[in-house]
Amino acid sequence: MELLAQTILFFAILVLVANILIGMLSSYEVRAAIQRRLKVERSGEKQKTWLILRLVDLLVPFNRQVVNRFFNRKQMEDRLFLARVFLIPEQFLGIKQLMTFVFLFLTFLFVKSGDVMPLAVFPLIGYAAPDIWLIMKIKGRKQAVVRSLPDVVDLLSLCVGAGLDFMASARWIVDKSYPNAFIEELSLVLHEIKVGKTRRDALHEMAHRLNLPDVNAFCRTLIQADRMGIPIAEALAILADDTRERFFRRAEREALKAPMKMLIPLIFFILPVVGIIVGGPVILQFMQSGGGAF
Repeated sequence: MELLAQTILFFAILVLVANILIGMLSSYEVRAAIQRRLKVERSGEKQKTWLILRLVDLLVPFNRQVVNRFFNRKQMEDRLFLARVFLIPEQFLGIKQLMTFVFLFLTFLFVKSGDVMPLAVFPLIGYAAPDIWLIMKIKGRKQAVVRSLPDVVDLLSLCVGAGLDFMASARWIVDKSYPNAFIEELSLVLHEIKVGKTRRDALHEMAHRLNLPDVNAFCRTLIQADRMGIPIAEALAILADDTRERFFRRAEREALKAPMKMLIPLIFFILPVVGIIVGGPVILQFMQSGGGAF
């Protein structure tokens, strides 16, 4: 085990030194990738640079080759952006590698030298942990979009009904309303239109990025209204009613699932405690009396 630990430590140091040399000898374009960050444009706010990112940046030149060869860069960038994790794919892969070494080091510290299974399983858990965290972030982001969609559609319907066109209504909602998940996505659509995309392409991009039935219905309704010349106020009014109806139906389904979900803590946590409180004194009395009282 000591020889294996020394071998792994040697390879870790070798990989770190190789990355530093590659970073020093690489071209300016490759080194500039280390500084590339996706930032939220919100009142000039800048993202904090954590110490772990400074460590991960040392792995970026090597991981750049790994990502280009073995991973789908566009898919990784889309997932990170959807979760609002402002990292480039090389940095995220570096975090996965760093977590693998951390879990491997903890395995050597706390696991007995004869156990081989934890030595193989725990590093895999460390490698998969950032992916699990990213999946949870994406799921939470999509849930936030679905929750905020009906209110935003109602506001759009009211603004268009008051005489504004769709672009002016969306811009007014983005500027005046309290920000939520769907308003941030709508703001991104406005930015894409501002830099030259057509409204149809920007809506297609949002539907593809989120891949949610409610958002797909929203984008499809606006695209069809634009293509077929239907008054957008009428289309938004119908869409607002449908979106609100789907929201209530989804809430009803979740409410019907609640009793089944409550059975698990009821059976495994609440009923045993009630049984101990009610039957415990009886059992103790029976044991003290030797069974004669019964």
